[in-house]
Amino acid sequence: MTRILLLSDTHGHIDDAIMKYAEQADQIWHAGDIGDLSVTDRLQKATPLKAVWGNIDNHEIRKEFPENNRFICEGIDVWITHIGGYPGRYDRRIREEIRVNPPKLFICGHSHILKVISDKKLDLLHMNPGAAGKHGFHQVRTMLRFAIDGEDIKDLEVIELGKR
Repeated sequence: MTRILLLSDTHGHIDDAIMKYAEQADQIWHAGDIGDLSVTDRLQKATPLKAVWGNIDNHEIRKEFPENNRFICEGIDVWITHIGGYPGRYDRRIREEIRVNPPKLFICGHSHILKVISDKKLDLLHMNPGAAGKHGFHQVRTMLRFAIDGEDIKDLEVIELGKR
């Protein structure tokens, strides 16, 4: 079993509240808009990190992390990107590929709105952890925590970090 901490849209902000959960995870996944490499440097000191760059991220972050990160975690095909859209409204950049070769778990950030949606048409689970940073229109900072156990995604938990 692999315990995952999923966050996005830190916009350069990292604090002890985020790190408390990072230190409990087996892996951290960041869905873009990192904001500053000091964020990912600190997260990587806690546990292994997989991340993608987002639309606000500079060339240094884009050299360090890909736009799309597709990999297998235990028995789950995972695809992380920053701007991905939602079931029925996927971003045109990825729409055809997700239709032809859907992952089991599709993760994006960007909207600052926490959502977990089952896409029954493509047989995938869509997750957006909201925003863990303090920049943006969101009112409450959020992340997701869950476990992957073989081919099962389980123990999904919403983490609220307080007002931005």
